[in-house]
Amino acid sequence: MRESRNILGWLGMAEEFSILQDAQKHVEEACKTVGFFSEAVNAFCKGDLNAKTVAIAKVYESEQKADVIRSQLVSALSEGLMLPPDREELLHFIKTLDRIADWTNGAARLLGFIEEKLPDNVLKNITTATELIVRSTSKLKDAIIAVSKNDLKKTVADCEEVDRIEHYADDQKKTLIESIIHAKLEPATLLLSYQLAEYLESVTDKVEDAADLVKVIAIRSK
Repeated sequence: MRESRNILGWLGMAEEFSILQDAQKHVEEACKTVGFFSEAVNAFCKGDLNAKTVAIAKVYESEQKADVIRSQLVSALSEGLMLPPDREELLHFIKTLDRIADWTNGAARLLGFIEEKLPDNVLKNITTATELIVRSTSKLKDAIIAVSKNDLKKTVADCEEVDRIEHYADDQKKTLIESIIHAKLEPATLLLSYQLAEYLESVTDKVEDAADLVKVIAIRSK
């Protein structure tokens, strides 16, 4: 029956449907966090250190807002009447969403410590890795919107696109690290740049983890 596909059938109560709506707000804030980080990267590539600093501050502020939304979601779950297994799975989903903003903020902090001008090929690869993060978070947002509308086909398609982007990010990490290793950088800059490469790929990992959970929610609502 069509009703069996309704996500409310999985959540159990209409009031708990608001959790998915709040999850949309959470991923929207994560997208803003990623967007500000992208601005910081672009400013850094242009040598505009003031703009980079401003953008990094916005990343931190956005990550704090995401934390507030996470706390609200956790409170809603603790006060709801969901069965323990369902509550635990949604709690895991919320924490996974929050890690996207957390790791993006971590990447921004690393970027803030890099003062040396990086070679053009390193900057190009950092930009490419950042663009992949922006694309993946955008697709995750689309997937969450789709699952809240009971659109299973689009939800799965968006989640699979997130998975494909994560594979690109894996390859991009290798390319970025190779460019860093072959660049003539000061020891501190080399270490920071390497750590940044790790963080950038880890953000897409967190997005993929969240997309996997969205797919589970969608399939269970079938």
